[in-house]
Amino acid sequence: MRGFVANTDLEWFTFLRERQPLDEVNFWQPSGHDAFRALQPGEPLLFRLKSPINAIAGFGLFARHEIVPAWLAWESFELRNGAPDYDTMCHRIERYRHGQPADPHRQYRIGCIMLSQPLFFADGDWVPEPVDWPRNTVRGKGYDLAEGEGRRVWEDCLARLRSRAAPLAAEPVVVTGAERFGAPQIVLPRLGQGTFRVAVTQAYGACAVTGEHSLPVLEAAHVQPFSKGGSHEVRNGLLLRTDIHRLFDRGYVTVTPELRFEVSDRLKAEYDNGKAYYALHGSRIHIPGRDTDRPDPRQLRWHNENVYERGIAA
Repeated sequence: MRGFVANTDLEWFTFLRERQPLDEVNFWQPSGHDAFRALQPGEPLLFRLKSPINAIAGFGLFARHEIVPAWLAWESFELRNGAPDYDTMCHRIERYRHGQPADPHRQYRIGCIMLSQPLFFADGDWVPEPVDWPRNTVRGKGYDLAEGEGRRVWEDCLARLRSRAAPLAAEPVVVTGAERFGAPQIVLPRLGQGTFRVAVTQAYGACAVTGEHSLPVLEAAHVQPFSKGGSHEVRNGLLLRTDIHRLFDRGYVTVTPELRFEVSDRLKAEYDNGKAYYALHGSRIHIPGRDTDRPDPRQLRWHNENVYERGIAA
């Protein structure tokens, strides 16, 4: 199993440490150009605080990476972006975009490394950085956690976790290959609401029903609500235009396990309208390109049977 030791902004770290326990955070990058391929889901990203600290101050489990507009990152994670408000976040983006002019409309695209179950160490618990850490490293460096300095750092991080008096929002269950902690394994992280929204938005790119691409009017809808036992997995999501999302949540419309859009007679009976929606009745929805992101038929069936009040459109 690998880990990635990442240079970490002290303001971001301090702000989030004061607010733990947290189920997820956004370790964002000011430039939205490069994909992050250093980790697989479930592998840890370790927070390295730069000089004069030069120490590992916590970690989170990698969940997903996407490049999105900064405003979407803010709406999805809010304070879990490590800033008190969107203005502060934008000022930090501008500060790290060395020499580039500020955009008056703040239409920045940033990289979002979404982390699950983060842990932020107290000052006295910081772990010495790897002895072979290259001083000219800008972003970070990957390490094998089963041997050498990677193993030493990861064991020390896990020891900090196990010595905590207060529990985390959700305890990381990932372990390293050291004899001390058992056989190597990666456990997929539990996604949070912010990661769910970004992931569903990127997986679909447009409203699943209408094909609408205007991002400000699109929302990530849970097929089976989290409060009803649903998960934040992409397969339990649909990207919907705001009006269709509201109708979906209230049972006026649904998507069948065969990926067909249905509209209930209730819409006409209760409001004597709905022509725009009935015109879409029976149409096949747009689905993500990756099989692993496509809606789960079992959860669609749950919505059909528990939320939607079935009817045949006139």
